[in-house]
Amino acid sequence: MNRLRGVVLLASIAVLAQQPGPSGHARMVALLGEIGRTAPLGFLAEARAERMRLELDDGGMAPFQQAQALTRLGVFELQVDVRRGIERLEEALEGFPTLEAHQQAALKPTVDFWIAVGRLREAMTANCVELRSDAGCVVASGDAGVHSEPAAAEAAVRHLEMILAETAPGSPLYDTAKWLATIAYMAAGRYPDDVPEGFAASPAAFESGVGLPRFENVAAAAGLDTFNHAGGAVVDDFDNDGLLDVITSTLDTNGQLRFFRNRGDGTFADLTAAANLTGIVGGLNVNQADYDNDGDLDVLVLRGAWLEADGRHPNSLLRNNGDLTFTDVTFDAGLGGVHYPTQAAGWADYDNDGDLDLFVGNEWTMAQPSPSQLFRNNGDGTFVDVAEAAGVLNLRRAKGVAWGDYDGDRFPDLYVSNLGADNRLYRNQRDGTFIDVAPELGVVGPLSGFSTWFWDVNNDGALDLLVNNYGVPAHVASLPVAAAAASLMGDTGVSEVPALYRGDGNGGFVEVAAAYGIDQPTLAMGSNFGDLDNDGYLDFFLGTGYPGYEALVPNVMYLNRGGERFDNVTWVGGFGHLAKGHAIAFADIDNDGDQDVFQQLGGFYAEDAYFNVLYENPGSGGHWITIELVGVSSNRSGVGCRIRVGVEDDGRYRTIDRYIGSGSSFGGNPLRAEIGLGGAQRLEVLEVYWPTSGETQTFHDVAVDRFIRIVEGDDRIEELAPPRFRLGGGGAR
Repeated sequence: MNRLRGVVLLASIAVLAQQPGPSGHARMVALLGEIGRTAPLGFLAEARAERMRLELDDGGMAPFQQAQALTRLGVFELQVDVRRGIERLEEALEGFPTLEAHQQAALKPTVDFWIAVGRLREAMTANCVELRSDAGCVVASGDAGVHSEPAAAEAAVRHLEMILAETAPGSPLYDTAKWLATIAYMAAGRYPDDVPEGFAASPAAFESGVGLPRFENVAAAAGLDTFNHAGGAVVDDFDNDGLLDVITSTLDTNGQLRFFRNRGDGTFADLTAAANLTGIVGGLNVNQADYDNDGDLDVLVLRGAWLEADGRHPNSLLRNNGDLTFTDVTFDAGLGGVHYPTQAAGWADYDNDGDLDLFVGNEWTMAQPSPSQLFRNNGDGTFVDVAEAAGVLNLRRAKGVAWGDYDGDRFPDLYVSNLGADNRLYRNQRDGTFIDVAPELGVVGPLSGFSTWFWDVNNDGALDLLVNNYGVPAHVASLPVAAAAASLMGDTGVSEVPALYRGDGNGGFVEVAAAYGIDQPTLAMGSNFGDLDNDGYLDFFLGTGYPGYEALVPNVMYLNRGGERFDNVTWVGGFGHLAKGHAIAFADIDNDGDQDVFQQLGGFYAEDAYFNVLYENPGSGGHWITIELVGVSSNRSGVGCRIRVGVEDDGRYRTIDRYIGSGSSFGGNPLRAEIGLGGAQRLEVLEVYWPTSGETQTFHDVAVDRFIRIVEGDDRIEELAPPRFRLGGGGAR
């Protein structure tokens, strides 16, 4: 049935894509409308559940087979309608008196587990969603996290306690039940004093991260708390008024792309309809780039991820018209000739001709062979796919894409993070072709590669590379949350972990995740990096989870300690949200000199939506400078340029390097450079390196705590004065 649906959908797409019409924009809206009609969110889960219902209705099953079938159906029903799923699972329990003792013993822990999951999700919906008590879904929130309606959490506790009493410690089911019990006890107000011995994580597990204040979620007051499923987010200035706007997407095939314009008073206006975006729906990821060098940031929407043959949905290139409207130019630009499932893409000027090219990492599977694409910018608003000639087809399941000139030859290289296969590091050979040097340089892992990025983690001038993991070992593959749960409770070495490859300055890398304290499985999805405390060293935030309804894994924030290690500051900073974590952006949204954090939250299934969050930075007192680049012979936004500042800080001279880009492969930071300076009172030197020309602009004795603009080839610094305000409408600062 699904295969037939996919064939029909592809035929509809082909017809609509070729139809003449008033514009490519109108054709795209029509095409997306057809996808939403024939493949709404949850159609795969609902189809599987319907098949199971038909099997049960046929009858003729032995009691044990029927109990197993009801259990499987209940698990799928949870994803579509949690109440209905719980009823199915309780129906399975009602049939237990007819089972033999060994059959009951084999199945009951599983049924109890899924009822507990359903009850816990029911508790989160009632308290965090319906009552808007966000703290109730943030781990280690103390009294603020106790649910005002605790009945569902208490019901979850009862089932989890039965599992813990009857299951062997150390098994995946036990570890997961112990972790979920910890969450349920907290929600019910019973943690840690009223917890049976060994039935929850120790309070010591939540004692981490000193020196960082707690960040408050102000999304509701700011008007950014969109309720949605998994998706993307970009924070940047789309109307060139000095204020950072927000664009969000959702993989819901009927879910509207949203454009929020910054009013400059701490609140945002939803201008989606006025921006000509009505009907531009779906998309697990979005990113931004000024692909036509007209000074206005354009938007790329990526669609179809995870759906294999059912995910042959078109991407969208939305051209910014410069008047607060966008036009879908996908077909006109040459990006709509063929559609593959994807969530990963990155912009770079790989041939140094002054305009941005685009690599799209597609999801190659046996069910849907999908070569990746490298679209070379023709400089006239159109692109041509040169992936095969360039040697970057990948032919693997790409989940993350990052560009960076790791070998310092002026030409950006390409890293592709793959799920279930070795990752690629395509070295740019400066002649339009690439060669994979990942095996040679030892950067093929992790095997479960996901979001990724290049950065300079220790400010030594050499690019480093972080590759997040999304996988677990085979013995817990049926319950991936077990690996993260075990790690959260102090058990290490149970799963694949992220890789941090530190550049050696000579084009090589050394893997240092353990030395930097980040060798824990996190099940990272969305992610990004920035400088929370303005000390000049880059921190990072991981949105966590996976589609499974049981995947209640707190998002994780790491604080960089002088470029030598990371501290987990999740609990002290208030970042341990249990909602599925997707696209993240670090951005100084209120223009007060420190970076706030926006996160798109929500899951894959119909019953797993959530509100987006905006964590306001309370400030650390460090100095800062924000720099906007304007390319002339280089691409307009300066993507790929390096900014290096030299400062006197705490009695020593040090340099800080930043590269212009949107950060992670799953989240969009602004393309301006927001640089923390610690205690530095001024910039001794400021250098901007433009790789297109190979030229470096140098400035001396630059004042701090201000916004500036630097134009390629101009020896002047332009001072900017964007308005500063309090997030949530608190007025001017």
